[in-house]
Amino acid sequence: MMFVVVLCGCFMMCVYADGVADVVLSCSLVEEGGGLGGGGLFTRTPATLVFKDVAVASDESLETLTPFVPPSVPDPDLIIFEAKVSSPKIPNSEVLLHADCNEQEVMCEMSRYTPRGSQDGSDPAYFMVSLNVEGVEFNTALILQTLTVQKDQKTLIQNKLGLPLSETGTLLTEVIFLVFSHVKAVSAPLRGDAVLHCGFKQKDTPLAQEMGIEWRLQHRGRGRKVLEMKTKLDDVEGSTVVHAERRGSSLDVVQVVDKGNASLSLTHLKVVDEGSYICTVNTGNFHCQQVIQLHVIQPPQVSLSEEKLVLKTNSPQTLSCHSSKYYPLDAQMEWFSLAPTDTEPTVFPHQGSLSSHRQHGDGTFSLSSHLTIPPSITPGTKIICVVSHPALDTHVSVSVVVESPEPDSYWWFVGFLVVTVLFFYQVMK
Repeated sequence: MMFVVVLCGCFMMCVYADGVADVVLSCSLVEEGGGLGGGGLFTRTPATLVFKDVAVASDESLETLTPFVPPSVPDPDLIIFEAKVSSPKIPNSEVLLHADCNEQEVMCEMSRYTPRGSQDGSDPAYFMVSLNVEGVEFNTALILQTLTVQKDQKTLIQNKLGLPLSETGTLLTEVIFLVFSHVKAVSAPLRGDAVLHCGFKQKDTPLAQEMGIEWRLQHRGRGRKVLEMKTKLDDVEGSTVVHAERRGSSLDVVQVVDKGNASLSLTHLKVVDEGSYICTVNTGNFHCQQVIQLHVIQPPQVSLSEEKLVLKTNSPQTLSCHSSKYYPLDAQMEWFSLAPTDTEPTVFPHQGSLSSHRQHGDGTFSLSSHLTIPPSITPGTKIICVVSHPALDTHVSVSVVVESPEPDSYWWFVGFLVVTVLFFYQVMK
């Protein structure tokens, strides 16, 4: 069957007439190098990964079409993986179709993989692939298994991997297991709830009889187990054990077994729940991971120290702006003024002095800014405190208008009235 390819830099999409496509990705084959004293150095070798028969939506618009021709002469130095993905299908694989044309970097890393119970160099061979698309909610880790190639005297062997090549010079493989996530990061409010998505699939068969799900939290160099589930099915009866280390963490066992949905639910979030959550799925002899970031956020409560500000003609005054009970730490506070004759506020000439951050028992922070109001300020000027914080969709502002000082005659009148009252009191007495 003749097919064509859309060229966009190093990324290609080869489209067939029956609504499926071959997606060609530039990858790196990562291997552990020797290094001095076995220092754990890694080497990266350019490789190509071809996903076969990726479904294409009927409304796909393909304008620039160029014939695609495999290498005319197979090269045993090239590393080209050809992977069938008809089953299991890669969720959201459509984002790969035009990622490079949309200037979204596709990060693809490959490495050798050894299933439990097998040995290196065994037949078939296995490779783990990590895929990530910049700016798109697409994370997938999958395992490739090499297909049998009939060897004869003309069969080429890939020089670096020592594996037989097909007639066109590719390493024939198929996707047999994958773990994926529809999200890279989740933001949820303090004392709120969150769901961290993690799913898995395997080739052509029901989910493995024995499976294990583990969720771990990694934050600032420290890790702890959040939840673990183990399921074993045999001829007599099945058993499932779920152990939640973190109170308020759960997953749906039925969804895990029937749908391959290992998503983690967390309730009543605390600041200590923030970090990198690692979802590890074990089925049979295979396991893969996904990492989802959880950000706990809490917007600040903003207030001024004074509801009314009367100007003093002979001494400056202090106005404080309080930003309270927020998370994370990075809050910004700025002062503006709006004179009666101005249409737009301007930055106050002298910004206030900031207090030290105060941390509360629940992990939230508070910060205050103290502004000195000079006697020379024009009455009617509005003083504005603006607070910005990652938990806010837009900044929050609070303000107060400087009022004119009380006239001196008022105080003379008050004094005269007091003296008069005292005089009549003495007379009547």
